[in-house]
Amino acid sequence: MVPSSHESKLNQLLAALPDAELRRLLPHLEYVEMPLGDVLYESGSIEKDVYFPTSAIISLLYVMNNGDAAEIAVVGKEGVVGISLFLGGDSTPSRAVVQSAGRGFRLKASILKGEFELTGPVARLLLRYTQALITQMSQTAVCNRHHTLDQQLCRWLLLSLDRLPGSELLMTQELIANMLGVRREGVTEGAIKLQKSGLITYSRGRIKVLDRKGLEKRVCECYAVVKKEYDRLLPVQFAA
Repeated sequence: MVPSSHESKLNQLLAALPDAELRRLLPHLEYVEMPLGDVLYESGSIEKDVYFPTSAIISLLYVMNNGDAAEIAVVGKEGVVGISLFLGGDSTPSRAVVQSAGRGFRLKASILKGEFELTGPVARLLLRYTQALITQMSQTAVCNRHHTLDQQLCRWLLLSLDRLPGSELLMTQELIANMLGVRREGVTEGAIKLQKSGLITYSRGRIKVLDRKGLEKRVCECYAVVKKEYDRLLPVQFAA
């Protein structure tokens, strides 16, 4: 079934497109479930589809030869998964895995490539999004090097919250530890501190943010840098 214009606008990138461009994409968008832990693409594999999340969060991970992995960025309702497709790479050294279950739209790579090659509004919007994503990746590297685990956890929670329609994340502490590249015990200790401070509740794979402003007071500067760049580059309405 072809999604309605209203349904497609649950993703902010799609919502920012002019009506003509969105109408061309609508017949090709497939609304799909994104279960927790689902791998959308593996490191080095050819990407045949791109994904526009609406209520799911996707983690982009760099995977080492020994199997260890660390998160380099998160993508949710503000973006698209699979930028290498329209940048000409077709594959990437990162892995894309669903870190918080939800739904989103799947689109064939050939369709998005065709739109990108028109060098019109779609291409300009995707390039702006890519610049914002690169900022997030760069700031993640800085944060992991210079800031405490408590600050990293606050940054991670706020970035995730910005990419969800609600205030609850469906995920385990083990998965968070894998994302941040730290031991599970460290995440457990950090989560307990935040819960005792009344900022979050955590139970059976569900994290609910109770006090967003409190998290913002504890987080490092990295969160504000990333959010400012996304807000600057990705306005709600597309500007040609």
